[in-house]
Amino acid sequence: MRLILFMTAFMAAGLGPAFAADSAPSAYRTVTVAKGLEHPWGMAFLPDGRILVTERPGRLRIVSLKGDISPPLRGLPKITALGQGGLLDVALHPDFKSNRLVYFSFSEPGAGGLGTAVARGRLEGNALLEVQTIFRQKPKLEGGFHFGSRLVFAPDGTLYISMGDRGRMERAQDTGNHQGTIARVNDDGSIPKDNPFVGRADALPEIYTYGNRNVQGMALNPRTGIVWAQEHGPKGGDEVNILKSGANYGWSAITYGTDYDGTAISDLTAKQGMEQPVLHWTPSIAPSGMAFYEGDKFPHWKGDLFVGALKDRHLRRIDLDGDKVVRQEILLKELRARIRDVRSGPDGFLWVLTDAPDGKLIRIEPK
Repeated sequence: MRLILFMTAFMAAGLGPAFAADSAPSAYRTVTVAKGLEHPWGMAFLPDGRILVTERPGRLRIVSLKGDISPPLRGLPKITALGQGGLLDVALHPDFKSNRLVYFSFSEPGAGGLGTAVARGRLEGNALLEVQTIFRQKPKLEGGFHFGSRLVFAPDGTLYISMGDRGRMERAQDTGNHQGTIARVNDDGSIPKDNPFVGRADALPEIYTYGNRNVQGMALNPRTGIVWAQEHGPKGGDEVNILKSGANYGWSAITYGTDYDGTAISDLTAKQGMEQPVLHWTPSIAPSGMAFYEGDKFPHWKGDLFVGALKDRHLRRIDLDGDKVVRQEILLKELRARIRDVRSGPDGFLWVLTDAPDGKLIRIEPK
């Protein structure tokens, strides 16, 4: 009966016969490597095995594989932690071993309010040196909603930066601002010449995609070199998308969700010239971090996509055949934790961060 209900729900959502099934915890075990992290948001693996972890209130720490947590790194710029904002994602430069550059996204205060910004600095000991902000969302707005903020380096060395609509849904269809967009810049913040809106008077040249509501998860598909992204819907309508240069992902002209009070945002779920998601969820699971798994510890998970769920408090495994969803599986439900980030570690294990005042860094191992 449970399987029939799941299949019915997914077919009603237009997703075909894919179904979500609870996993058997006997297939894996969880190891809490570190705890006591305050609302951890993003992580990046250093070459020596240690892990950079952001805390949303504005602290960046280094966690050893034994679980030792460093004091906050020195050198970060002014960060305002308000609502969903604060210190958010972190990523290493592709040539980190030689240049030691660390990139991080945060909510930056300034004229007009707050905006998503990206800075980089050189990691030396317990500090970031020569820190410079290389990207700023325009314009800054009041409020603490929808900062997006995931960072992904593509194979060509460009950096993808996700940004939310900051709670102003009408801005996501306007390429004259950064709200509701994903930007693409060079590693120094300059604009790639092949960006889709370069030279257009009605668009900001950093924009790579638009019509995005609040992208809190992005990941590079290592098999294709293409970036995937997922975004929070309103009440329902969470999406997983494949990024295409210059594409419009529809928010808020089309959506599979409704407003939080139950009223309609749009009566359309599709429109010519707007992309359809690979997958969408109604009711919402509130997706956050995402990662493709290519490790060797779980051979049957190779090539699968993993998405953390905040509201539904689990890790979602999405079994893919190319770009098509075959089935879904729910992991970590037994933790009853908001899964903020998930990464495929260089050690072959999966790693997750739980979003809580006493957040944890957890390693997932075969049992």
